[in-house]
Amino acid sequence: MKSIALFIFFTLLMVAVIRAFNIPVHQQPLASIVGNHAYPRAVAFLPKDTILTGADQTEKYVPYLKGKRVAILANQTSIIAHRHLVDSLQSLGVNIVKVFGPEHGFRGNASAGTAVKDDTDLATGIRIISLYGRKNKPSKEDLADVDIVIYDVQDVGVRFYTNINALSRVMEACAENGKELLILDRPNPNAYLVDGPILEMKHRSGIGMLPIPMSHGLT
Repeated sequence: MKSIALFIFFTLLMVAVIRAFNIPVHQQPLASIVGNHAYPRAVAFLPKDTILTGADQTEKYVPYLKGKRVAILANQTSIIAHRHLVDSLQSLGVNIVKVFGPEHGFRGNASAGTAVKDDTDLATGIRIISLYGRKNKPSKEDLADVDIVIYDVQDVGVRFYTNINALSRVMEACAENGKELLILDRPNPNAYLVDGPILEMKHRSGIGMLPIPMSHGLT
């Protein structure tokens, strides 16, 4: 009986392995299809319960960016499948004039709490303006040659992560200077969990700017 059970198990395992190496294109992982430039087709065949981030849905926003001077606030989590958002959009002909970097820097190379200097991205040659160093908000001069700012950073769903602070300040800067802001939404890894005390504003700081719970439950 034991030998029969083992035979069935290994037979099923072999079938699974064989199928894994013979997957039709419409069932391939999204990252593999994007690499083969079949992204719209990939989206069409995704399971209904698959989450598509805002950045993934390029067909909905890339046409709007054509002819515009674009700035992007991004970090190492700003990914479309297996490729960085900035690299992807640049390859699609989007005119990215500058990048704003949050805590840890644009490519995520800086340690937590470490001031980050302005720089030039080695991979793209695009100017990087740090929002976690000598300033934390885009200036009027920073936005003078920009038509639209894109925000795409994966958050962790808690108020003491500085990404939501960076977004808040960028929203203010865009409103003050009459610039468009496009937020590419990403899911909250804590789902809809809302928990913990609400911040008392007398304790407002760089790791707590807004009167929201510890776990805010927002995307």
